[in-house]
Amino acid sequence: MVNLTRPEGSEPQDLHLSRRALAGLFFAGYAAAALSARAEPIVTDATGLTVETVQVSAADRQIPAYLARPSGHGPFPAVIVVSEIFGVHEYIRDICRRLAKLGYVAIAPAFFVRAGDPAPMTDMAAIQKIVQATPDRQVLGDVGATLSFLKAQDYVIPDALAITGFCWGGGIVWLACETFTDFRAGVAWYGRLAPPPGAAPDPNKLWPIQNVANLHAPVLGLYAGKDPLADAVPAMREALGAAHQTGTEIIIYPDAQHGFHADYRDSYNPADAQDGWMRMLAHFAINGAVSRHDPHNHAAKRSGRRTRPHRTRRRRGRRG
Repeated sequence: MVNLTRPEGSEPQDLHLSRRALAGLFFAGYAAAALSARAEPIVTDATGLTVETVQVSAADRQIPAYLARPSGHGPFPAVIVVSEIFGVHEYIRDICRRLAKLGYVAIAPAFFVRAGDPAPMTDMAAIQKIVQATPDRQVLGDVGATLSFLKAQDYVIPDALAITGFCWGGGIVWLACETFTDFRAGVAWYGRLAPPPGAAPDPNKLWPIQNVANLHAPVLGLYAGKDPLADAVPAMREALGAAHQTGTEIIIYPDAQHGFHADYRDSYNPADAQDGWMRMLAHFAINGAVSRHDPHNHAAKRSGRRTRPHRTRRRRGRRG
C-alpha cells in the first residue's frame, strides 16, 4: 500500500502495494498505485442520476469526461472536478456522483488523455511521465473547453459554475480561478502553491503564488498540517493579502496528511474529510454556485453550513 506525500506522486522506492489490496479494489476502478489494503471507500449509487461519458471539444481533439447530474431538466449549478495524478478513476467518479446527489452537474475531464491513462498503473515513474507530458497551459485550455461545454447545456445554470480538485488537481483549481472569469468559486484540496525549494525552472509548470493578483473567484484551500505542501501556505497568504484578494481562505488541518480526503488511501482522515466537504459546499453556496433544488440553500447562505453529503455503503478492500 502507498501513502502519497506529494501531488506528483511518491518516488518509485516508496511503493509497497499489496497484491491482495489490488485484488480487493482494483476491479472497481480505483487508482492502482495508491490503494490501501484497509480501504473502505465511500460508494455512491446512481439512483436518481443521469451518468454518462461525454466528449468535450478541446482545441486539438475530443476529451472524454465523466458526467453525473440529477435526473430531470434542471437547470442545475455545475462543478468541474479535477483529478489527482491518477486520472478519472472510481474515487473521482464517486465524487461526481456525490455532488450530483446534492443537485449539481459534476464533470471530470480526462486531462491526461493525450499522454495515457494513469489509473490502472502501479509504476509511479510511468505515471509521473504522463503528468510531466501534460503542460499546465494545455490543461487550462481543456478547462476552458469544459466551461464552453457546460454553458451550452440546457440543464446547466451558466452563471453558477465552480471547480474543485485534489492533489495535482488542487493546483489546477488555483490556476483556473486565476485564468477564467466564469467561476463563482473554487476549492483546492492540498494542491501545490509554489515551486519546490531548489526546483529548476519548468516551462510546462505554472505556479498559483505567482499570479494571485489575477484571481477572479474566491478559492477555499484545504491543506494538511503533516503535508510538506503546507509549508508554502504562509507565503501564499501573504501574497493574497498583498493583492487585496478577499473571500479566499486557506484552512490547515494540523493532524492530517496529504490526501486526507481520499477514502481509498491510508492517508484518509474521516473527520477532516467531512469537515472539508462541508466547508466546500458552504463555499459554493455563499458564492452563488448553488443548487436551486437543495432545500437548505437559504440556510447555507446565511450560516455558511450545508447538510451532510449523500453517502451509501462502503466497499471493503482485502487486507494484505
